[in-house]
Amino acid sequence: MRIALVSAYDFATHGGVKQHIEHLSREYRRIGHEVDVVAPLSGMTDDIEIDGFHGVGGVVPLHVNGSVARLSFSLNLRSRIKNLLARKHFDIIHCHEPLMPVLPLVVLNYSRSVNIGTFHAYSETNFQYYYWRPVLQRFFTRLDGLVAVSEPAREYASQYFEGEYHIIPNGVDISAFTTPAPPIPELMDGRTNILFLGRFEEERKGFKYLLKALPWVKQAYPDIRLVVLGHGDPAKFRSRVRKYGIARNVHYVGAVSDADRVRYMRSCQFLVAPSIQGESQGLVLLEAMAAGLPVIAGDIPGYASIVTNEREGLLVAPESEHALAISMVHLLADGEKRSRMGFNGATKAQDHSWPKVASSLLELYTETHERKVSQSRDGGRGQRRVVTRKVERA
Repeated sequence: MRIALVSAYDFATHGGVKQHIEHLSREYRRIGHEVDVVAPLSGMTDDIEIDGFHGVGGVVPLHVNGSVARLSFSLNLRSRIKNLLARKHFDIIHCHEPLMPVLPLVVLNYSRSVNIGTFHAYSETNFQYYYWRPVLQRFFTRLDGLVAVSEPAREYASQYFEGEYHIIPNGVDISAFTTPAPPIPELMDGRTNILFLGRFEEERKGFKYLLKALPWVKQAYPDIRLVVLGHGDPAKFRSRVRKYGIARNVHYVGAVSDADRVRYMRSCQFLVAPSIQGESQGLVLLEAMAAGLPVIAGDIPGYASIVTNEREGLLVAPESEHALAISMVHLLADGEKRSRMGFNGATKAQDHSWPKVASSLLELYTETHERKVSQSRDGGRGQRRVVTRKVERA
C-alpha cells in the first residue's frame, strides 16, 4: 500500500504529532508498506526530498490552543503538492490535523486518493473552527475516514464537524521504555527526585502551579528535587523560584535524547504533569506509564482519558498548588502505592503499543478504501453516517 502521512506542523520542531507520524511511518515500513511523509520544514526556502520525506519550506508561527503551532504558508505550495501527488499516486493520504492551515488543506484539495484525517487537539472552544467552518466544511467533506486520538478530541472536533469518528489513540514505543537503562549518576545522591517533562514555558502546562506547590512539599521532604526536562527558558521563572525559596530544589536539564529521557525516568519517583487545559490525551503520561512510573496529573479530560485516579496515578484539580502538594506528599510517603501504580500503568500502556495502533489504522484504511470503491460503483450512494464508535484494537 502506498501511504502518505501529512503533518500540519513543522517537522523541525519537536511535538506529539511529529512523534506520532514518525512512529507510524516506521511501523508501516517495517511491515512492508511504502510510506512518504509530507510536512512543513522551517529553515527551508525550497522543498527537500530525501528517503520518503518531503519537507515544504515557508513556515510561520501561529498561536493556537495555548501553544505555538508552526504552519506552512509557502506561496508556491499548490504547485508543489499538485506535482507530488501526480507523481506518487498514493492509495491512502492520512492528514494529521487535516483542517489546520495550510498544507493539509492543499493536499486535500488536490488529492484523488482515499483521505483519512486524524484530529489530535482538544480545547474548550476553537475560534478558527467556529468562524471558518463554512470554508473548512468543503475540505472536511473530502475526508473519507475520520479518526480522533481520544474521546475528548472527538468531542472537540465534532462540535463543529459531525461525522463518524473512530477512536484510535496515540501510541507509545513500549520497547524504548522497558529496556533496562542506567539512572543518571548525578541524581543518585540520596535526594528524592520527581520529574516534570514538557514545554514548561507554556501556560497550559501548569508549571507555575508545580513551583507554587514545591514549598509545601519541601516542609515534609526538605531535600526534594524537581527535575525539569523540556524546552523553555528557566530565567523566566527565576524570580518566582527565589521568592518561594526553592532554588536548591529545582534542577533544569533542558531537552534530552529519547534514551536519556528513559534514564531520567529511572532516576525519579514519579512524574508530575499539572496541565490546566488543551491536552487531548497526554503522550508524556503514556511514556511514563510504559516506563513503570506513577503519574500525578491535572484532572482535565485528555488526561482523565488515560489515567484512572488511584490506579495508574492521581488526578488533581487544575490550578491548585495545594491539591498538587497534598498528592505529591501522599505518593512520596507510600512506596507500596507507587509500585502498584507503576505496575498498573505499565500494563495499561501495552494497549497503546505502536503495532496495535498501526493495525487499527490499517484496518480503517482497508475498510474505507473498500467503501469508497463500492460507493463509486453505486454512483456515490451511502454517505457517512453520523455516529461514533470505537475501533477494537487487536
